Amino acid sequence: MQTTDGCLEMAVLQTKQLILSPGCPEDSNDFIALELDPEVMRFLNGGYAVDHTQGHPNATFLMPRGTELCVWTARRTSNGIFVGWFCLWPESEKLAELGYRLRRTDWGQGLAMEGASALIDWGFRSAGYDRIVATTMAVNQASRRVMEKIGMTYIRTIPFDGPDPIPGSEHGEVWYEVTHSEWNRVSH
Repeated sequence: MQTTDGCLEMAVLQTKQLILSPGCPEDSNDFIALELDPEVMRFLNGGYAVDHTQGHPNATFLMPRGTELCVWTARRTSNGIFVGWFCLWPESEKLAELGYRLRRTDWGQGLAMEGASALIDWGFRSAGYDRIVATTMAVNQASRRVMEKIGMTYIRTIPFDGPDPIPGSEHGEVWYEVTHSEWNRVSH
């Protein structure tokens, strides 16, 4: 069932280590805490904490507050501890963009790969997308590895087009994608 903003009705998704549930206003403080960590924000705005009372007027990145219909909150299955969030933002009826942000203490544990895989699978099987894309700064090697490990293919590098250049932006932004047929071949 499609909502008025183009998002499909979201399901609760469970992986070995994560429960992804539709974001809700109660998640807002956890989302804001992510934006206060300079390392989490490094490849988004150069590592500056976002003033949650005013937002970021030139932000080209998502800052969820728990009211967005295409954002899932990620919590550990074992204890319900907040890990981060994932989104599958519809760009058109057949195309969506994958995004994610995790707490620094949860990096390097395969959680980004696990959550992103679950969301891509849902996007193809339940939402009917034909193609899912993801972008990051070319110098963000950790995020690029996640995209590659889940079966996404590098497509191109484009020049950085943000209002405020940040360290590494001179190398551009990379685009990755996976199609439904490719996903079926490498499905996890």
